[in-house]
Amino acid sequence: MSAALKQAKQTLDRKGFLDLEIDPTLDLVKEIQKLKKEKKAIILAHYYQESEIQDLADYIGDSLGLSQKAAATDAEMIVFAGVHFMAETAKMLSPHKKVVLPDLKAGCSLADSCPAPLFKKFKERYPDHVVVSYINCTAELKTLTDICCTSSNAVAIIESIPKDKGIIFAPDKNLGAYLIKKTGRDMVLWNGACMVHEIFSQEKITKLMERHPSAKFIAHPECEAHILEQADFIGSTSQLLKFTRENSAAEFIVATESGILHQMQLASPQKTFIPAPPNNTCACNDCPHMKRNTLEKLYLSMKYELPEIVLEERVIREGRACIDKMLEISEKAGFKA
Repeated sequence: MSAALKQAKQTLDRKGFLDLEIDPTLDLVKEIQKLKKEKKAIILAHYYQESEIQDLADYIGDSLGLSQKAAATDAEMIVFAGVHFMAETAKMLSPHKKVVLPDLKAGCSLADSCPAPLFKKFKERYPDHVVVSYINCTAELKTLTDICCTSSNAVAIIESIPKDKGIIFAPDKNLGAYLIKKTGRDMVLWNGACMVHEIFSQEKITKLMERHPSAKFIAHPECEAHILEQADFIGSTSQLLKFTRENSAAEFIVATESGILHQMQLASPQKTFIPAPPNNTCACNDCPHMKRNTLEKLYLSMKYELPEIVLEERVIREGRACIDKMLEISEKAGFKA
C-alpha cells in the first residue's frame, strides 16, 4: 500500500470522507474528467446536488433512475454524488461494479428515521400485511420489504395490491398519507419523515403566492398535508421538472429541495423559479446531507476510489427482490420507475 493510499484510508476512518490537501491551482473539473476516462467511471448526480456537480455528471436524476442508468452502461466504477441509500441501491443493481460515495456521512433523515431492527419488530405486529417501502430507505430495510416504490409510481404500486390485503407503508408518513388520500386504501404508516420536506412554512408560502398570483405552486409528496393542499401540482422531482417545462406559467413556487431549481432554470431559462421558504431564516430549503458532497470530495473519491460502498451478498439478494418486484408491476401498469 502506498503512503498516499494509507493516509487516505486513515483520514477516511476518522471523518467518513477523504480530507486531504489538494493543490489550490488544480483545475478540479479538468482533473475529474480525466479521472473519469482513466478509471472508466460514470458520475451520477441527484437533482439536489450543487449545480457545479450536476454540470459535471453523466446523468442527473432521481435516485432509482440514476442507478438504472449506471447498470445499463459498461462503466467499471460508479461515482454517486447523492446520499448513502442511493449508493446502496446502485450497488444492488450493479453488484459487480465498484460504487463510491464522496462522503459516507451523506446520509438521509428519512432513511435514518426507520432503523431496520425497529421496523422488523413493528412488522411482526402485522404478519399478514404487505410491506411497501419508499425507495428512500436503507438497504437493510429493503430486505424487510415486499415491494419498493418511488414517488412517481407509488399510486400504481399500492393499487396493484389486492384490496383484501393489509399494507404497511414505510418510512415516509407524509407520502403514505398522500397515498391513502389518492388510493382510498387504509394503510399502517411508519412514523418517518424527511427533514427537508417537513419544515416548509405555510404562512410564508401563502404570502409568496399573494405576491406572485400568477405563479404555480408545485410540491413533492413528501411534504406535509397542509402544504400539499395548497399545491397546483404534486409530483416526484422528475415530474416537477417536467411540469415546469410543459406548463405555460411563467413563474413557479417550488416546494422541494432547492437543488432542482438549477435544472428547471436550464430547461426553461425564460421562466422564474422561486424556492418555497422553510420555517427558519433561510430563503430556501437545502438538504445538509446532499450538500456534504463537494467538487473536492468528488475528485478525491475518484482518485483513491474511496469511500467504497460494500454490501453483503444476502443484503444485495434480499434487498433487490423488492426493487425487481416494483419494476415488474410498474412495467405492467405502464409506469416508469
